[in-house]
Amino acid sequence: MSFTSRRRFIEFAGSTLATLGLNSFNLLPKFDRYGKVLAQNTPRKLALLVGINQYQKDPLNGCVNDVIMQEMLLIHRFGFNPKDILILTDKQATRQGILEAFEEHLIKQAKPGDVAVFHYSGHGSRVLDPNPIIGKSPIVDSTGLNGTFVPVDSVLPAGYPNVGGAVDDIMGHTLFLLMSAIQTENFTAVLDSCFSGMKTRDFKVRSRDGGEKIEISSQEKAYQEQWLSRLDMSPEEFVQGYKTGVAKGVVLASAQPSQTAKDVKILDFHVGIFSYLLTQYLWQNTGTPENAIAYTNTQIPRNLSQNPLYEVKIESGYENKPLYFVNNKTPVANAVITEITGNQAQIWLGGLTVKQKAELKSRTIFNIVNSQSNSSRKVILQSRKGLVGIATIEGNIEVGTLLSLSGVR
Repeated sequence: MSFTSRRRFIEFAGSTLATLGLNSFNLLPKFDRYGKVLAQNTPRKLALLVGINQYQKDPLNGCVNDVIMQEMLLIHRFGFNPKDILILTDKQATRQGILEAFEEHLIKQAKPGDVAVFHYSGHGSRVLDPNPIIGKSPIVDSTGLNGTFVPVDSVLPAGYPNVGGAVDDIMGHTLFLLMSAIQTENFTAVLDSCFSGMKTRDFKVRSRDGGEKIEISSQEKAYQEQWLSRLDMSPEEFVQGYKTGVAKGVVLASAQPSQTAKDVKILDFHVGIFSYLLTQYLWQNTGTPENAIAYTNTQIPRNLSQNPLYEVKIESGYENKPLYFVNNKTPVANAVITEITGNQAQIWLGGLTVKQKAELKSRTIFNIVNSQSNSSRKVILQSRKGLVGIATIEGNIEVGTLLSLSGVR
């Protein structure tokens, strides 16, 4: 089983758009045409998606693309209304921006029984907590360092590593408190980052330098204290809950605590290998956390040395619940129509495997999902850039139509 101990998980958990060929922000009005049809009235489905490429030091390539992949998946496969998906990328994803978005979009809006999703793709790090709420406990490693998420405006002190100082990271402790504040149990966090440093020629690692010389800011500690007060949670209760397991729902993490999360180039686009495989799998399967993580573990190349994992609220059985807590009745698919102009269509190819994408040719045919076998409606691929294809269409086809891969005409 892909379960991890609470200690190992917390150590981890704290821790280009053009190449896809699609600018999702410009397409939101188009999604609106059919988003209301897909979105269920109850429960409401809310998502906060954060992706950061443009770090001042050690920029990444695939984090914004991860967010687009997640957005397309949630809309077209899981019935999220585009208006209920809040996206923060690059300059928007400051410490204050992320925390305020979590509070305003998820905590204040999600009601019991609703669905809430938080996705983070970016750097992770480890910092020294000079005044830990937790104190000495089995869930803090022998170095005394704590895992963090790195907002776009969190920078290392000038002169590092010779000079130390505080950084404006978001701690895993803080995520636990924010999760505790959400009213619904149907919460899923997808975390594609890591906290140990390494550079290679073939891929980037989603980590920012840290260590004993780097401390968490007093602002972050004060924010944690505010949430303890709001939740009427004593430090002792926080420690006990933190040791026991995740506060709500399910958390999916991109790598083991001792490993690194990889930012890779696949064909002609950059992505996080975990985010890519997870979303591709869910286009073609109705999955649970357990089998989705099992799939990604079998598909990540061994040379990347990355093994995703998951954790669920203790004794909840959520590992066997439908992913995102959505009883998904939408048919599985390889692609979806996102835009139509005359007999030309733009299609999202998120449900194809790497091999299938590599083998796509001009005149490849996509059939309409759940259409009769003798249907005259077809979509014929003309070209592909990243995860977006340009195609001609035959018959009466609407935006939002799901497609399955057929063959070559």
